[in-house]
Amino acid sequence: MATDTDSAVPTRQDELLRRRLGFWSLLATGVGSVIGSGWLLASMYAAQAAGPAALLAWVIGGLVMLLVALVFAELGMVKPESGGLVRYPLYSNGRLAAAVVGWSMWVAYVGNPPTEAAGVLQYASAYLPGLYSGTQLTGLGVLAAIGLMLVFVVVNYFGVALFARTNNLITAIKVFVPTLTVVALIVSGFQGGNFGSAHGGPAPYGWSAALSTIATAGMVFAYTGFRNVIELSGEARDPRRTVPRALITTIVVCIVLYLALQTAFLGAVPGRLLGHGWHGVNLDSPFADLAMMLNMTWLYWILIADSMVSPSGSAIVYTASNARNTFGLAKNGFFPQWTVRVHSRWGVPARALAVNFVVGLAFLLPLPSWHAIIGVTGTLAVFTFAIGSVSVTAFRRLEIAGRDARLTGMGWIAPAAFAISSLVIFWAGWTTLLKTIPIVVVGLVVFALGYLRRRDRTVDLRAGIWLPAYLAAMYALSLLGTFGGHRLIPAPWDSVLVAAVSLAFYVWGVRSGVAHMRADPDRTAALRAEAAADRGGRASAAAPAGGQ
Repeated sequence: MATDTDSAVPTRQDELLRRRLGFWSLLATGVGSVIGSGWLLASMYAAQAAGPAALLAWVIGGLVMLLVALVFAELGMVKPESGGLVRYPLYSNGRLAAAVVGWSMWVAYVGNPPTEAAGVLQYASAYLPGLYSGTQLTGLGVLAAIGLMLVFVVVNYFGVALFARTNNLITAIKVFVPTLTVVALIVSGFQGGNFGSAHGGPAPYGWSAALSTIATAGMVFAYTGFRNVIELSGEARDPRRTVPRALITTIVVCIVLYLALQTAFLGAVPGRLLGHGWHGVNLDSPFADLAMMLNMTWLYWILIADSMVSPSGSAIVYTASNARNTFGLAKNGFFPQWTVRVHSRWGVPARALAVNFVVGLAFLLPLPSWHAIIGVTGTLAVFTFAIGSVSVTAFRRLEIAGRDARLTGMGWIAPAAFAISSLVIFWAGWTTLLKTIPIVVVGLVVFALGYLRRRDRTVDLRAGIWLPAYLAAMYALSLLGTFGGHRLIPAPWDSVLVAAVSLAFYVWGVRSGVAHMRADPDRTAALRAEAAADRGGRASAAAPAGGQ
């Protein structure tokens, strides 16, 4: 059994992972990640910016993320692996690319549990005084947040089956409450006149406002949790079937749900609040406030309770996913090897769970509020979108998997997803991107220290140097563009230029990946053989349809 961290062959630690997740558990993982606390606010922000045209923005944003999801769906079919999102870049483009992607994703994910814990207690402080003061948690609140984070770890520690059962239940609640909210608002207070000419018609601020809302109202970011399905694909039964089905179903379900929520919100806003147009609609707790205005006190209290359940559900999923990230980074050689150990009884990367919990405390203590934490980590996860397109194309050109593991249309889906991912990064705005530079630099320094210590081959630098160069180009274009930059490149040409430049980097990344994999034919052959054996072995061992 190979133990080399660069090997495509799984180590004994991979074999200790329990493959117990069926389609429904994977679907709950995806939906539970996408539908977090953000659903309570996103509809109002979208309505403020675009009015009824926000409905178009939700459709476009969902279709955009569907393209990205298809890329990762094929990667999950080719080689399902826990922590796969940080392993695929290693296979295709070497340690440097894997370090940039893995570090960015790990920092983004490790901040999620403390973020959600702070959010839960911020809502709870209205009924449990002493937890929150001004704009941050009190000392008692910090202790309570640590307690919540421990609960997230415990749910994950005692096996993937317990995680699945807990997450399935919480996700059912998270889907039920928004659905109930949609039905109640439409039945009790829907006003079709809100969509008419009296309030500016379907696009009161123009259709361009709807397009910009895709980024500024957080629509694209609302869909990004689908990738947690990939993170847990190494613990799935028959992943070749269940992973792509769960990914695509997650996006489709969430498009429908977010469209329904947006429609209900637009129709439920009382006409008196539209005296200054949709820009003037500003509610502290949008759906809960609308419920009170419509005398639905029962719905108000359900929404308040859900505002504490939803963040907890998301945190449980991200705790599970980031443990697999840490597991994958340790196999990559980026983190110490002792973190790669899987608990022999429970079949989970227990040491990774512990490390992430301790590091999460570092996020919570100096930044004890939801907004303070999310401002630092929110954009980092987007950096990891683009690399999937490069890896899937390199895998295809080296024929890592047979044609039966390929999705139709990937030849145009992959470059389109890369360009769209680049636009999402650009639309985040210069002010936000600026905060990520120190974090990316730290990741590069950690990689450099490891590179010098191990005396790695220069082939890793040649194969991955395009990625830091790509990020530098995105930073430069953001600084010069109209999304918080100096506006030296006018709109929409700044976005057009970003798309064009990103495609040039896509070509560079693919060529580097193909050259890197061809330079080590034994390793590539092992990856090809493992992918074939993995698909065949798991398909024959798959449980009957359904599963947890």
